[in-house]
Formats: sequence, structure tokens, C-alpha cells
Amino acid sequence: MKWIEEAENAKLVVGSQARILYSDQIGRIRIGLAFNQAIRTGQLKGPVILSRDHHDVSGTDSPYRETANITDGSAFCADMSVQNVIGDAFRGATWVSLHNGGGVGFGEVMNGGFGLFLDGSSKTDETIREMLYWDVINGVSRRSWSGNENARQTVQRAMNQEFKLQVTMANELADECLKKLS
Repeated sequence: MKWIEEAENAKLVVGSQARILYSDQIGRIRIGLAFNQAIRTGQLKGPVILSRDHHDVSGTDSPYRETANITDGSAFCADMSVQNVIGDAFRGATWVSLHNGGGVGFGEVMNGGFGLFLDGSSKTDETIREMLYWDVINGVSRRSWSGNENARQTVQRAMNQEFKLQVTMANELADECLKKLS
């Protein structure tokens, strides 16, 4: 809630000043659960929609911007946003979207987004935990498969923290194989 209270101090990037909040999967779950708890206790007087457009780790396949750090050549595939939308839908998102453009240009990017209706129920707590975790770790996993070392470390740490998370880690290519590919 602090970022909302201090939104007027933020520099406007896109949309409203409180629109974008960057956080990892654990932070996003905590935020979602806090909103849901505030609804449950009456601190908030009605339901909340927690949403994300394409501006995120899992939501965009854009070789000229968000996925530019995927250096194995697969940055030009539109797999991550599609997997993300399907995974979010199966994990309880209220709605999902798959669209093209996203400020980069039509035909240059695939985007996925979601909306999650928070009503204060314990069932919504479960959905928050399942869906928001997937929503982030999908993109981090995709980056780790492409050889992004920071993403690989993040996935390893996430698997150590969450025993149910099982991500197949990519095999490292030997230098002589990489030379043959280039």
C-alpha cells in the first residue's frame, strides 16, 4: 500500500503514477493477499481488480525491448506470452488477454495480460498464491532456458524456497558447440 500512498512522488512513466509496481513473485503474492485481507476485514469497502498488462517479465515476447536479454536466438519466438496466458487462465485468473503491439509496433511483439478479481474470500487467497507465482516464474524460467545466468540463479533460489516448484534447467553448451552454431 505504501507505493499507492506515495504515488504522487513517483515519476510518471506510463499511465497513472501508481500503475506500475515491480516486485518478485513473493512480493506480488504478499501484495495480493494484503489487498484481499483488507477487503475481507472491511478496510477496503469493495472488491479490487489486480491486473497486469504486457509490461512484465512473463507477459511480453518483444525482441526489441523486454526479451532483448534472451541471446540464444529464441527472442523472436512468441512462446512465453502464450504460455503465460494459458498458465494464468488455468490457475484462476478472472480474465486473460493475448494481443499484439504493446508500444513496440504491430507484428513486432506478442503480449499477454491478466485480471484477477479479489473478493476477500479464502478461495481467492489460494488463487493469488497459485496464479501470481506462476505469472512471474514462467518468464524467469524462460529466460533461464535461454542462458540468462541471473534468471538461472533466480529459478534455483525459487526452487529452494518452494519445494513444489520443479523447473527443468537447461544444459550448458560447451564452448566448441557454441562456436559451431555461430
